[in-house]
Amino acid sequence: MIKLLLGLALTVAGGSAWCVEDVPRPLLEKGGQPVDWWFTFKFNAQKSFAGCGPVEGPRACIFGGKVRAKDRFGQQFAFASSSASKLSQGKGCVGATTTDPVGATFDQVYNGNFFYLIWNDQFYGDPIKSANSPWGHSKGLLAWNDAGEGFVMQVSTPSWPGSGSNRIVRKAGNTLGCISSNNNLLASQHFFALKLTKDDLVEVLKGLKAAGVATDPTKKQIVRNGGPDDVQELVGELGELPKKKKPSTATGDFFTRRDLSTKVILIAKTASLTAPPWEVVSAILSGTAERSATWWTKPKIPSTNKNSKVKCLEPFELDKKPGPVAIALTGAWKDQPIKLNAPSNHAKIGVSSAGGHSYVIFGDLNQQGALNPPGCDSSQNGRGGLFFVIDNKPLHDSVADLIDGDTAPMK
Repeated sequence: MIKLLLGLALTVAGGSAWCVEDVPRPLLEKGGQPVDWWFTFKFNAQKSFAGCGPVEGPRACIFGGKVRAKDRFGQQFAFASSSASKLSQGKGCVGATTTDPVGATFDQVYNGNFFYLIWNDQFYGDPIKSANSPWGHSKGLLAWNDAGEGFVMQVSTPSWPGSGSNRIVRKAGNTLGCISSNNNLLASQHFFALKLTKDDLVEVLKGLKAAGVATDPTKKQIVRNGGPDDVQELVGELGELPKKKKPSTATGDFFTRRDLSTKVILIAKTASLTAPPWEVVSAILSGTAERSATWWTKPKIPSTNKNSKVKCLEPFELDKKPGPVAIALTGAWKDQPIKLNAPSNHAKIGVSSAGGHSYVIFGDLNQQGALNPPGCDSSQNGRGGLFFVIDNKPLHDSVADLIDGDTAPMK
């Protein structure tokens, strides 16, 4: 009754009757004020970052599962948000508390009543089989309310999350650090959450379809469909591979670029755009020079400069050629070095390294494949995925510092 009267009073006064519980939003901690976006970087399990740092009490599996105590792991993290754009050190085990951004944001979905969609190409059979090429190499969570308002959370973690509701307990576990299948806490991982309007939600769903993400709308463990009719229709279309397109067809068949309400750029690459992923992003961003840190392993795409040939991209006739793309091998956090290639890093993050923008890029795809024939459709070249691009100088500068170090050679 008190909440109802307060809502009526706000409406009469010209305000909006709104509370956090009505709309799923990116959170930094449970019960805190929502933010427009946050970025979390989970450190790898090397000695400098192993474990959860100085925390009190035993590790907990708040979303289900059993603590994996035998293996070395890393759940320390750094985070930034729209309220404080520079990276800072977090506390505790990321994803296993309600006082960290990942755990707090997921908690409102898992223990709430919102609609949700989870996709992941590495579910390991719970609830669906892992999906290889040409399925999208993409992982994440969408949550929304009756009006279609909510958030997207891009993750790089295999096998997490694997259930969107506490009513459907996942056999393999559903908490970071508590999953029996491989969710790779040895390597660094990244998480990016962004608030969505209903129009934004529609654009993200269209991007997921273009990317060919692995999900199943009939499995309630990972999909609870509802809300506006057009949203429900788009959700129902997921879980099927998009048809292959040839380079002679329209450019729009190979990628989309959309500016969301938060001014974040959403790029969706299709599996038909058989070209090196981070060169694709550079070209779509008008030839922006980049530095990226991904799961960099065979088939390795080397660093490039402005004179490097990228013949795999030429048949698609993008308006701009890609700029230089440097592959980060090492970085640093608080004077401690970080390895940023495989098997130490599974995050897919990058920054612009020249030009008039301060882009930070969060992606689904690793820099694996080929620059030139043969092999243009190999590895990540031949898979779909999403990229979220935010233009923010404080965030850019701190992420640039994080991945500043040794660089892979050019061929």
